[in-house]
Amino acid sequence: MPRVYVSIGSNIERESNIRAAVQALRDRFGTLTLSSVYESRPIGFDGENFYNLVAAFDTHESPEVVARMLHDIEQRHGRQRGTSRFTSRTLDLDLLLYDNLVIDNDSLCLPRREIAEYACVLRPLAELAPHDSHPLSGESFAQMWTKFDQGTQPLVLVPLDLNGRPQP
Repeated sequence: MPRVYVSIGSNIERESNIRAAVQALRDRFGTLTLSSVYESRPIGFDGENFYNLVAAFDTHESPEVVARMLHDIEQRHGRQRGTSRFTSRTLDLDLLLYDNLVIDNDSLCLPRREIAEYACVLRPLAELAPHDSHPLSGESFAQMWTKFDQGTQPLVLVPLDLNGRPQP
C-alpha cells in the first residue's frame, strides 16, 4: 500500500484547526504517524505564526483522490482561497509525497517543491522519514535537513499533544 506524507499548517486558531485536521485525516485514512509540531513565522507575508507538522499514512486511494480529499478538509474547516498563496489560513494541507511517485501537471506536483524550500515542511518530514529519499534528488530527508540553512527559517518545537502523549 502506498505511503503518503501530508503537511499540515495553520495560523488562524492554530491549535483547534490542527487538531481538527488530524482528526479528519484519522477519520478518513485511519492510523496516522505524526511528527512533532513546530511554530514558524509566515513566509512571504506579515501575519500570525504558523503551527506545522507532517502526517504519514497508508492508502489505496490515488494521489489525485487524496489531494481532492485534502482540499475538501481544508474547505470544511474554513479555508478561504484568494488570489495570493501567501496569506493567513485556517488550514493548509498539502500532499508532499505519494511513495516515490513523480508527477508534474496542472493539478498535482509530486514530490511537492516546498519540501526543499521550507523548514516547516522539511524538518517534520525528516523527523518522520529520515532515511527515505527524495524521489528526484535521491538525498535522504535527514541529509536534506542537515544541509538546509536552518538560520533563515527558525522553528520552535510546540508541546502540542495530538497522540494522547506529551511531546518532547
